[in-house]
Amino acid sequence: MIPYTVNIKLAARTLTGTLNLQNKTAVDWGWQGLIAQGCHSSILIIDPKTAQTIQVLERHKANVVKVKWSRENYYHNLSSPYCLRLASGDASGKIVVWDVVSGTAHCEIQEHSKPIQDLEWLWNQDASRDLLLAVHPPNYIVLWNGDTGTKLWKKSYAENILSFSFDPFDPSNMALLTSEGIVFITDFSHSKPPGSAGKKVYIASPHASPAHTKPAPAAAPAPTGAKKALNKVKVLITNEKPTAEAVTLNDCLQLSYLPSKRNHMLLLYPREILILDLELSQTVGVVAIERSGVPFIQVIPCAQRDALYCLHENGCITLRVCRSTAAPEEAADPEQSVQELVYDLRSQCDAIRVTKTVRPYRMVICPVNENSAALMVSDGRVMLWELKTVISVSGLSPLYSPVSFCGAPLGPNQKRIQDLSLNSMIGQTLIAGETPPQSSNQQEVQLKFLLTGLLSGLPLPPFALRMCPPLTTKNINHYQPLLAVGTSNGSVLVYNLTSGLLHKELSVHSCEVRGIEWVSLTSFLSFATSAPNNMGLVRNELQHVDLPTGRCFAFRGERGNDEPPIEMIKVSHLKQYLVVVFRDKPLELWDIRTGTLLREMAKNFPTVTALEWSPSHNLKSLKKKQMAAREAMARQTVSDAEQSSVESSVISLLQDAESKSETSQAISAREHFVFTDTDGQVYHITVEGNTVKDGARIPPDGSMGSIACIAWKGDTLVLGDVDGNLNFWDLKARLSRGIPTHRGWVKKIRFAPGKGNQKLLVMYTDGAEVWDTKEVQMVSSMRIGRNVNYRILDIDWCTSDKVVLASDDGCIRVLEMAMKSASYRMDEQDLTDPVWCPYLLLPRAALTLKAFLLLQPWSGTFTMDITQVDMKSVLQDPELSLLQRCLLVSRLFGDESDLNFWTVASHYLQSFAQARQLIVSTAEGQAQNEGTQPSPQNHLDICHDVLCESSYFQKFQLDRVHLQEVKRSSYEHTKKCADQLLLLGQTDRAVQLLLETSADNSSYYCDSLKACLVTTITSSGPSQSTIKLVATNMIANGKLAEGVQLLCLIDKAADACRYLQTYGEWNRAAWLAKVRLNPAESSDVLKRWAEHLCSPQVNQKSKAILVLLSLGCFYKVGEMLHSMRHFDRAALFIEACLKYGVMEAAFLDYARLLRSLGLREGAALWASRAGSAGEQLMEELFQGEGVTPEAIPAEEEVEPNKKSTE
Repeated sequence: MIPYTVNIKLAARTLTGTLNLQNKTAVDWGWQGLIAQGCHSSILIIDPKTAQTIQVLERHKANVVKVKWSRENYYHNLSSPYCLRLASGDASGKIVVWDVVSGTAHCEIQEHSKPIQDLEWLWNQDASRDLLLAVHPPNYIVLWNGDTGTKLWKKSYAENILSFSFDPFDPSNMALLTSEGIVFITDFSHSKPPGSAGKKVYIASPHASPAHTKPAPAAAPAPTGAKKALNKVKVLITNEKPTAEAVTLNDCLQLSYLPSKRNHMLLLYPREILILDLELSQTVGVVAIERSGVPFIQVIPCAQRDALYCLHENGCITLRVCRSTAAPEEAADPEQSVQELVYDLRSQCDAIRVTKTVRPYRMVICPVNENSAALMVSDGRVMLWELKTVISVSGLSPLYSPVSFCGAPLGPNQKRIQDLSLNSMIGQTLIAGETPPQSSNQQEVQLKFLLTGLLSGLPLPPFALRMCPPLTTKNINHYQPLLAVGTSNGSVLVYNLTSGLLHKELSVHSCEVRGIEWVSLTSFLSFATSAPNNMGLVRNELQHVDLPTGRCFAFRGERGNDEPPIEMIKVSHLKQYLVVVFRDKPLELWDIRTGTLLREMAKNFPTVTALEWSPSHNLKSLKKKQMAAREAMARQTVSDAEQSSVESSVISLLQDAESKSETSQAISAREHFVFTDTDGQVYHITVEGNTVKDGARIPPDGSMGSIACIAWKGDTLVLGDVDGNLNFWDLKARLSRGIPTHRGWVKKIRFAPGKGNQKLLVMYTDGAEVWDTKEVQMVSSMRIGRNVNYRILDIDWCTSDKVVLASDDGCIRVLEMAMKSASYRMDEQDLTDPVWCPYLLLPRAALTLKAFLLLQPWSGTFTMDITQVDMKSVLQDPELSLLQRCLLVSRLFGDESDLNFWTVASHYLQSFAQARQLIVSTAEGQAQNEGTQPSPQNHLDICHDVLCESSYFQKFQLDRVHLQEVKRSSYEHTKKCADQLLLLGQTDRAVQLLLETSADNSSYYCDSLKACLVTTITSSGPSQSTIKLVATNMIANGKLAEGVQLLCLIDKAADACRYLQTYGEWNRAAWLAKVRLNPAESSDVLKRWAEHLCSPQVNQKSKAILVLLSLGCFYKVGEMLHSMRHFDRAALFIEACLKYGVMEAAFLDYARLLRSLGLREGAALWASRAGSAGEQLMEELFQGEGVTPEAIPAEEEVEPNKKSTE
């Protein structure tokens, strides 16, 4: 029996190397948990957890310039399963949408033939998730259906578009970064192209600003020169086209919206990051690098916390977190407390060594957890960094660890994953007016990066390839398919082709490796030649390498200095002899087993152009002779020594041992080789032991040019010449056939391994062909420019039906004999480490796994038979509540819509449950109403915007207006600030701003009157009705904003919201409701908004559900989830509601209904389930009788107890 199976069938695969400059921007980390990266014309799929390449997609002909994973922001079930979809665009303008698991293309899209500038999947509406927006140079944006490849619309703009960014809070807003400035589009929709040309904004180059005069120290509290300068130079954004000298160079590298707070955007310059508030078009924060610092290449803003990942030109990744604006008590003057948003450097990783060929290209961060980053380096390396928290005290304003885990406060002995995601590592940034939480289990933490994985690619070409000897029945037990790759820097890389991983890297030579020949399954010879000196002589290095130990020694001893270069080395079939062929020097013949030189040919020896060892030898007949002689000897010895049987057994043992050692060493079989000289004459030479005999000579064939290479297998000998002719000799039948291929110089020919396999691989300067020598016909062909765009550098067979090619794009490809480059199926892969990715499973299996992880009510305990999940211990923890479990599993699956839903649901379920307990505990509980605000310590992150609690949302908006006020620099800005303050109800401050208007301003009179009006507003009836009348007239005549302001002045904000909604300003209405209305009124406004979101033309039901959750309309949410056929989400949600007791109101109403129908028993049953509120109803039900029936109260006592334990 074989002890373990050997995978004889090797998968087709691609080993990739250095990247092309055009691949710089082609990388993306998807919600699916995998990284896609463009490498020349192929795309690598990398699993960051185990740092291995699990798929290489090949279909593009040009370099890949953009890749984008589809968003997972939809509900997953069998009809819309978890699947890996990827869009990629190349330099010739082609976009391919891939099914990554099978490696096939869904569709191919081509519009123009210039490189794609940007790609993004639309994620916002519930109708279709196949829509793909692309920028086709120079100035078109096109919306495609990524499933069918049909064009939905196309729009052109005046300037060249470099990239775009969607507003994460409002999908109808997007910004285009153009060659001249920024274009803001506010009417983006998937149904029709944007109507207007957008609002153009020009960026004055920040280098005109004196911000660079003095470097700002890292954390200096006093306003230094640079700070003052920044306060002076507030305007960086203008609506007029700036003068020519200001726009000498628009070097804005990147623009993106901040996903952590609404209406903020960042602009990246090499030496600074500007944070803009878009309502004012005004910079509210600058992250500048001091003069000696390293410039930025790229920045990625986080959503979970207001933090920025920055990549610098030395490959260093830094994390900057926004400092809290809550004023410290010891601040000397209030002016200083908030000047701008400050991002403190919290962590940085090690830089890399940057050279001419090695430089950082791009970084990506994990979108699910935002706590790990991957850096792409131009030499093909991928470095995987993970953020870890360390409990310690720092000098900066402190960062605290959050008190809750997965949205719920920690249980006393509950297990948790320390560094699950960014928002479970550091708490929220405090804003002005908030008290820092005084909690015992809050710890001050510091962040540090840890390198958790590294993938390295092949070095730069050229390569020399050689596959190890083929698999046979004798070596099947310990065979490994190893490929040796000689590189230009003198090292030899050995790859295991089963897994595609690097097995060993050996530094063997000091110059470029020219060729490799294996002498056994575990050792090889390799040779390298240095650059020639002025005499044309070089240093030759010929090394013998033993793989298991890594030992190398110079095979030719001291020889090798100042001699003509080695042209080739050839090892005989039995691995006994070695021929070394030089350029202008006779060949040498060596014995490999003893490492001795057998013969150095005479000076008059012909010049060798091609050489090959014959596969025929006399080993078998020699062995037969030897065995016969040995048997005779053994018989003779036994007849002599019959007297002592013991002795005879000892003797036979000795002889056995002796014969074994003899067979392994003494036999020197006879082997032959043939070679051709410059005239095309074929020589035949026999080697046996240390005798070398000259054999027959065959005169040259007239039809052939100078012979370049020979291959010999069985009875077939093939010659190839420099003119592209192949000559097939059948040695048995003594026939020869010449075939002109018309493809130029035949560089190399190799027979395939395997008995009777007469396939031949031929390499030309422009490609390769496979021939069948039995039929003498071509099987397959590849040619540069026709079906591939790379040049082939070296070829070999790796099994009897697969070839391996090295190409000048730095890749090594294992291909089928047809030599069609193709992606492979992921499920046929032999991976060394198991990969956790539910997206690779069949749809049914993925959903089964999810159900299994979420809820196991049938067993009572939680078990996990899935071994490699690091969350195992946490998921098995019985203290993990259902909501925490749902959140954890949605993170584990990278399910965006699940994560959003459960984050909001778990927050509001808990806060409303807390509010209910407060109501119940206070005697006058009826006074508080439905929208009771929970304690501010635990509020929803501001990245959820309008879904946050009103009290927190108001504080945030006030903080923001305060910042805008400090930063304003023109009348326009002041006016906008005053408007905001009026809407927020800050009348005194607004009056001050209105009175600032200078007398020569055209709206001086208007503003002065407005200031008077604001100060004199009284609540008398007539003035109220007048103002209301004026406001409604204004609104009717198109002055919506002014009318809304007047209504807010007389505390008619609810009417203002209604007008805003009537005129389609739904977001503005929701904002106003959050900051001005009491919970009941605000709840009405938001419910109307939710209804609008559900309407078929808007179709954002999932957002409507989140709005309803924030209002505590849990019953309605349950109904909607069920009507949308989200059955698992609905069931789990209702189960959670029951656990928190927030569904009891429905039971109570049902009980009342039953009582009104006269069904007292039924009413009592439902009332008993409605907790404390139900007890009142029970008393009412049974008070008439004075004695309560026994059966029901017993049940009633059991139920609430059960509730409280849960």
